[in-house]
Amino acid sequence: MSYEPKKVGSIKIGRFMIDPDSNEPCKVISIDKSKPGKHGAAKARMMMVGLFDNQKRQFISPVDKRVNVPVIEKRVGQVTDVEANTGFVHVMDTETYDTFVVDSPSEENLKSKLDTLFSDGKTIEIEYWIVMDRRKITQVREMSL
Repeated sequence: MSYEPKKVGSIKIGRFMIDPDSNEPCKVISIDKSKPGKHGAAKARMMMVGLFDNQKRQFISPVDKRVNVPVIEKRVGQVTDVEANTGFVHVMDTETYDTFVVDSPSEENLKSKLDTLFSDGKTIEIEYWIVMDRRKITQVREMSL
């Protein structure tokens, strides 16, 4: 299982949760909580941004409802190839030596740093996250030998 249940009221800004409508892992960017009314429970209104698609989403729910929170596995890998025309990056995990292909980072600063280091012939180390059996590059740095 790549997620765990948590109450909506315990989720903080900057944490991650799975949007129940789209089943997409998202980062919570704002939370507004209302007080309980005469006949109802307190509600939380969350604004989230998709981890893989960068889409904004809104979620409104009672604070005692349970939602799924993704388990994020942080790993380090070494870039073996960058396909400029397709936008794929070939990576070898530095711990297990597994090789895989991941999409190029969507953040412009990471993408330009990756392209610059690769074109200069440097050895590149990345940090990537495995979230719900999908991979995302989160950091790019020159490997020190």
